[in-house]
Amino acid sequence: MECDTSQLCDIYADLIDVIDPIFSNYGGRHSFGGKVVTIKCFEGVGLIKKTVMTEGTNKVLVIDGGGSTRRALIDLDIAETAANNGWEGIVCYGSVRDVDAIEEIDIGIQGLVSIPVGANDNEFGEIDIAINFGGVTILPDDHIYADNTGIILSPEPLDIE
Repeated sequence: MECDTSQLCDIYADLIDVIDPIFSNYGGRHSFGGKVVTIKCFEGVGLIKKTVMTEGTNKVLVIDGGGSTRRALIDLDIAETAANNGWEGIVCYGSVRDVDAIEEIDIGIQGLVSIPVGANDNEFGEIDIAINFGGVTILPDDHIYADNTGIILSPEPLDIE
């Protein structure tokens, strides 16, 4: 799904929230959007790996990794698995690694920074809960839209035609 967040902000100014401009684009898809699936975890990728193995058509995985820049929550394996299962993208309030390889995958990936150190495989955390970062509260089933300009959030799907 292609989107233009600037245009969406102009059209839907009263309906959307804008996430603080703290993210960078790492994926091969520079524009993406869809229905939100949330995960809250810290320096462990077990829940993320399980989730990206499920059907992700028209969905965006939004991860509250506590803003950690010590260990990457997104790596090449997670990005490839998510892309192969139809996920539109991943927004990670945390770190990314394997950035040169991820850039070649047809999925949107937004993260804070890159770091070569990977996270552990623990499954500690929660899925499908309200999460907070970037000045907004993100709920499961919200709709999120991202491009190189920024990330916006809406409780309802936005018409991007």
